[in-house]
This record gives sequence, C-alpha cells and structure tokens, in this order.
Amino acid sequence: MKILIYSPLFYPSVGGTETVVSILADEFVAQGNEVKIVTQTVATDSKNFPFEVFRKPNPQKLLKLVDWCEVYFQPTISLKGLWPLLIRPKPWIVSHNNWYTRPNGSIGWQDYLKQLCIRFASNISVSQAIAAGLSTPSTVISNPYQEEIFSEIPEISRNKELVFLGRLVTDKGADLLLEAMGNIKHLGLTPKLTIIGSGTEEDNLREQAKYLGIDAQVDFVGVKLEKELARILNGHKILVVPSRWQEPFGIVALEGIACGCVVVGSEGGGLKDAIGPCGVTFPNGNVQALTQALFDLLTNSEKLNKYRKPAKLHLLNHKKTVVAKEYLKVFERAMQ
Repeated sequence: MKILIYSPLFYPSVGGTETVVSILADEFVAQGNEVKIVTQTVATDSKNFPFEVFRKPNPQKLLKLVDWCEVYFQPTISLKGLWPLLIRPKPWIVSHNNWYTRPNGSIGWQDYLKQLCIRFASNISVSQAIAAGLSTPSTVISNPYQEEIFSEIPEISRNKELVFLGRLVTDKGADLLLEAMGNIKHLGLTPKLTIIGSGTEEDNLREQAKYLGIDAQVDFVGVKLEKELARILNGHKILVVPSRWQEPFGIVALEGIACGCVVVGSEGGGLKDAIGPCGVTFPNGNVQALTQALFDLLTNSEKLNKYRKPAKLHLLNHKKTVVAKEYLKVFERAMQ
C-alpha cells in the first residue's frame, strides 16, 4: 500500500502527534508498505528515516505525491492540506487526537468546517471520549507508545513515591498535586515528588511548594527525554496526571505504566482509556479526591501491586505492531 501522510508538525518538532506519526510511519514500512510524509516543519539536520519526508513542498510537488499515493492520511485534520483531494480524489483517512474547540473552549468556524469535512473521510479516534465528540462515526484505535524506550529496568530501585511528567502550565494541574501533597503532609505522610518538565508556571509552582512547606519534598528536574526519562520513571511508584482539562488520550500514562508505575489521573476525557486497570482516576480539579487517592496508595502496598498486575495485558493493545495493523485495516476498507 502507498501511504501519503500529511502532518503539519513532524520531527524536529516535539509533541504527542509528532511522536505517534513517527511510530506509525515506521511500523507501516516495517509491515511492508510504502510511506511518504508531507510536513510544514523545516529541519536543519538530516535524520535518517525509513521513509521520505517532504518539507513544505510546492503545490505541484504535493499534487504529484497525491497522484502517487493510494491513501491520504491526516494524523490530525488540516484544512490547509485538503485542497489536493479536490483535484486528485483519493481515499481520505483522518485520525482525531484532540477536541474541535478553540483554546478558550469556544467553537469557531474552523471547528464547524472540520466537523462537516470529516463526514467524507474514514475516521479514527484515539479514545471513546474523542469519538463521542465527532459528528460522524469513527473507529476507536488508542495511541501506541515507544515500547523500545519505555519498559521496566529491574536493576533500578523503585524507592521514590510520586512523579509528575508534563508541561508546567495551568491546564496540566501540577499545582493541584502540590496542594494535595500539602494535605497529605497534614495526614502525617511526607512523600517525595519529582517534577519532570518545564513551562511558564514553574516559578509559581516553586513558590507554592515553599508556601505549603513541602519544598524539601519536591525536586524539579527539568525536561528529560527517552532513555533518561524511562530510567527516572522506573525509580518511582506512582505517576500522577492531574490535568484540569479533559485529555484527549494520554500517552504519558502508557509510558508510566510501561515503566512500572501505577497511575493516578483525571477521569474526564480519554485519559481513563490510557490508564485502564493500571491505576485510579479522580474528578478533574478535585483536590480532595486526589488527596484521598494518593493517601490510599501510599499507605497500601497491596493496592499498588493490584494495579501493576494487569500492566502487561493492558499494554498489548498499545504495542506499535498492533496499533499499526488496526490503522491498516481502516486504510484497506477505505480503498474498497
């Protein structure tokens, strides 16, 4: 099968969509397909991929690429990338990785137009929550994770309690976790927390930790990637994902589970799909519920073991070979 992937963001841009596109493209090739990627992201280096990457091609080149392909796949819908299909119609597949709203939660004309356009596509949603928000039926296929990077490392001692991984912005809720830690201290526990990431709220979070009297328990380590990140996760018992907003999915949860962590995360959106039976959820923004969930796990090692047991089975559905095969089934149906 000849697959053209139109992804506005791609390496060296870093993000969830870019990671998933790279994983899927690699695996499509590994399963015997031809892949080419079109992106608007420029690059100064020449990283080798098992597929061709075309960066900001002119209209003539893009049309030639569409002529070449058998399916046109958009990992997230881009209105700017639709015009070639009006001239060179091809089976069009879209995977939906986010909500169709503006950053402030309102619905813009672009969102209405996207909902209209996808009625002519074969659609894939990364979670049941995303599927429920679409104007047309879709196949739910959860995201894969980088299994060659994120796995348990037996020689690392799991002697730290809590870890947060994400951008340090209000939506991600690290401040809610710090508040919960303050509550837990009043209950007589002083767990250590490692905060991995950077962002505009970092200074405020440091000040909050001091105000709550828990700054000695909190270690800000900055951005960590790939194998270094996996080693840090392996040293912790509980990964906390306390997002205020409804996450569309949550690859970070899969990475934590793969590294042996139990996950405590917000229940709204698709994050609960990623956590599955490998952790617990609490209502978004509810500090008291988060406090209780963490206290229960920190004081009950049997519960931690209970949530670790189903990890291998849960992760099977997120293996890149399995996920890619499910995508290819959708592609094949679209070609019929």
